Amino acid sequence: MIENDTSEKLLQAYLSIWNNRSVQPVHQQDKEGTLSELIRRELLDENTHPRLRKSVFEKFYYSMKRLAESDLSTDKIHALTIVYLSEMEQLT
Repeated sequence: MIENDTSEKLLQAYLSIWNNRSVQPVHQQDKEGTLSELIRRELLDENTHPRLRKSVFEKFYYSMKRLAESDLSTDKIHALTIVYLSEMEQLT
């Protein structure tokens, strides 16, 4: 889905819109998989205590809002939106 040279940039863009979120170093060829996994975990609200988790649709809404309000370029917002949509389609 994402070209290897832009996978690193999209991963860095994703991480830049989240405070205190980091990723362990991964192999260069697995940047796309890492981004998809981070977004899937975000949509499933896995970083929250189970009793406080929101629905996938709520998390998707808040993620899209965060993206739209970010300082990222339009191209990066568009590319990240495509990854979010792809992950959302797999979850629903």
